[in-house]
Amino acid sequence: MTTAHDPAPPAPATKKDRTHYLYLAVIGAVILGIIVGFLFPAFAVGLKPLGEAFVALIKMMIQPVIFCTIVLGVGSVRSAARVGKVGGLALAYFLTMSTVALAIGLVVGNILKPGEGLQLNDEVAAAGKEQAAGASESTTDFVLGIVPDSLFSAVTSGEILQTLLVALLVGFALQMMGRPAAPVIRGIEHLQRVVFRVLAMIMWAAPVGAFGAIAAVVGETGVDALQSLAVIMFGFYVTCAVFVFIILGAVLKLATGVNLFKLLRYLGREFLLILSTSSSESALPRLIAKMEHAGIDKTTVGVVVPTGYSFNLDGTAIYLTMASLFIASALGDPLSIGEQISLLVFMIIASKGAAGVTGAGLATLAGGLASHRPDLVDGVGLIVGIDRFMSEARALTNFAGNSVATVLIGSWTGGLDRERLDRVLEGREPFDETTMLDDHGSHDDHGDHHPNGAHAPAHDHARAEVPAGR
Repeated sequence: MTTAHDPAPPAPATKKDRTHYLYLAVIGAVILGIIVGFLFPAFAVGLKPLGEAFVALIKMMIQPVIFCTIVLGVGSVRSAARVGKVGGLALAYFLTMSTVALAIGLVVGNILKPGEGLQLNDEVAAAGKEQAAGASESTTDFVLGIVPDSLFSAVTSGEILQTLLVALLVGFALQMMGRPAAPVIRGIEHLQRVVFRVLAMIMWAAPVGAFGAIAAVVGETGVDALQSLAVIMFGFYVTCAVFVFIILGAVLKLATGVNLFKLLRYLGREFLLILSTSSSESALPRLIAKMEHAGIDKTTVGVVVPTGYSFNLDGTAIYLTMASLFIASALGDPLSIGEQISLLVFMIIASKGAAGVTGAGLATLAGGLASHRPDLVDGVGLIVGIDRFMSEARALTNFAGNSVATVLIGSWTGGLDRERLDRVLEGREPFDETTMLDDHGSHDDHGDHHPNGAHAPAHDHARAEVPAGR
């Protein structure tokens, strides 16, 4: 029996977030990788498989994450029209922003006039031809490539768009089944939990992967290449920064009132992961989990994020623009305005599906030039040495563009719980690094409802599965 003088029971101890130390280790690994790359370049190049293995482990999880997210998002809404509205608006937005990015790259490239004074020797020309070999792909091949060999191969093929197609079909099928689909949805929820647990385990290898990736790229590139090509690198990084902080920041603030810097801070660990691997795909599964946690519904996240990785190529658009102007100027054959527009629009169309893959931007550039201006292909070799450093900015810009797009589309289609987003961005509802799952239900507590007044069974099940005390 307690009295008024008895001390109050102690508050339950909060569980420490051990992943804080994980990402401090990643930062340390990046710094150590840079030092090793400069001091022992030959040894550093041999560490490249460490980075490649880590990225491969992350990419191994991308398709299961996308499949589960889209099936749960589409299968748990009553109206198929909502999915179509989200997808149509997303594609229109992607096209608009890619055009803006293209225009900014053209303006900055024509002002800086990079590439003047560089010499093209036989070795450099050979490197350019090697990149162009087999890099181009026809529109027909691209469209046919979206269709997988079988229903199950879509989850194992490594092609995001194949997974997107099959997941949408399965989601619509579950949607049409109604109540009998509930056990299937529940099973996929359990599968999603397993997938994110595996992903959380893989993330503990991030410091090793970051060390190997950074050491190798610094060892391969060296100081000389960075100095000789400083103008194009500086111009590209500045252009990407202008696009992200001014263009995307203004659009996000005016359309939703959300502060871009708060959103980028919330996704800080994902940006660090991209910076250390040069691949925006390495952060794709975490972006899906974090966007759902921030109050954006599964349907919007499931459609916008995977589609954006193939069609919202803001960083790649800027890269293709400036690299083309750089090569033409270096070869003494500057492009006229008409040639710039036709060539670069052609390459933007040809680049779909290239986002997130390390080195894909260089292959797209080479393939586009081979198809449209073959006389410029040899010049691709001029930027082979620094492409990995430019790949960093490409991947970071693409990721920032997709993050902003998800918030915007969610806001425009009624799939955003703004109150929850504000709490998350202010740090009052931290992301669970252990499960990486959105357990806030179908936003019932905050008034966000699915079409026709139906709450998503997927969210209801997810909430029921939360362990006591979490």
